[in-house]
Amino acid sequence: MKKINNGRYALSILYVPVLFIMLLTSCKKGESSVEVVSNDKTKPGVVTNVKVENLNGSARITYTLPSSQNLLYVLATYNINDKVVRQTKSSYYTDTIMVDGFAKAKEYTVTLNAVSRANIMSDAITVKVNPKIPNYLLINDNLAITPDFGGANFYGFNPNKTPVAIHILSYNDATKGYDEQDPQYLSNDTVNISVRGFSVKNTRFAVFTTDRFGNVSDTVTKELTPLFETQLDKTKFFTYHLGTDSPIGYGWEFKYFFDGSLGDPGWHTLSAPLKIGSFGIGQLSKISRVVLYNRLPDIWGYQNSRQFTIWGSTKDNPADYPSWPASVTAVGTVLGDWINLGNFVVPLPPSGAPPNQATDADKNTAGTNGFSFNMPNVSQMPAVKYVRFQCTQTWAGLDYVHAKEITLFGAPVQ
Repeated sequence: MKKINNGRYALSILYVPVLFIMLLTSCKKGESSVEVVSNDKTKPGVVTNVKVENLNGSARITYTLPSSQNLLYVLATYNINDKVVRQTKSSYYTDTIMVDGFAKAKEYTVTLNAVSRANIMSDAITVKVNPKIPNYLLINDNLAITPDFGGANFYGFNPNKTPVAIHILSYNDATKGYDEQDPQYLSNDTVNISVRGFSVKNTRFAVFTTDRFGNVSDTVTKELTPLFETQLDKTKFFTYHLGTDSPIGYGWEFKYFFDGSLGDPGWHTLSAPLKIGSFGIGQLSKISRVVLYNRLPDIWGYQNSRQFTIWGSTKDNPADYPSWPASVTAVGTVLGDWINLGNFVVPLPPSGAPPNQATDADKNTAGTNGFSFNMPNVSQMPAVKYVRFQCTQTWAGLDYVHAKEITLFGAPVQ
């Protein structure tokens, strides 16, 4: 992999650092004028016995507070990079202050002042901190960029669960420049992002990471060839009824769930403990993503599946699992002949409206465009011959489910 300075990309994503300034004011009873909290102009003493614990992109500083009676807080002032000065405060209730947002693993100078209730500062003392590699660099420098179905996968770890944004780019031969995907914001411990929709040809991908302090990593690039991905042929799909499948209602049979039509009828179950249906896909295939089309018009699009699981089986004639759970199971869970390939959550209406007040645009997204979901851990999952769609929660909390269509993408295995 090659690192390049991100240059032009940094300008579009820099976060604006926020400096919090505490206004220490009060009003006398019956008066509208503002005055300081205290009239005691005595300069507070300095903090002493300063100790530093260096962390990733930050440092924890402990100290002994001065004995000043009107002490209010301790102020730390420091540069986090060549341009930005940051301040953090810690009240007199604690003997610790965190300084964070440092751009690199190197020595920085932090100035500490004790501040009184009359906003009088103590003499300044300085302390040297040497933060470890900042989290945004730790994440970006260790991302594995590998071929994925129709694109590339970016995988790595965020051990400190730091809020960051991952920016993924791809080189455009026509414009001779990079196209940027929408940034992916995360604060969990794992980065696992796939970008799709690319041809099976050598493509240059790139990634850089930013944090909430405006720090921007270098850009890491890699050339690779995406794996072949296609829409699986629905004409080969067929209903495979199992005993735990949900009973059908109103003539909306399960076969209409994959008939290639978004018109009526679709799939509609009756009330039952499980909301589930099974079908064969006609050919052993790796499944890379799934698109779900909920029922329209009116509010049906947000009365349908809110959470669902895709199960798969490698068997020629997979058996039912009689004690099938109604709740969500972990990805990779094996129940007899079936393995959990992925759990998914349908997003809230794009407009921000409550689900039962979805706009026309929301309904169009839900039913006409569908919801697309990348399958997790595709490389670790088997190619399958059969699929079970299980709705584990509906938007309206119903004990039945209805939907229009499901589309599967992936690669048939020869």
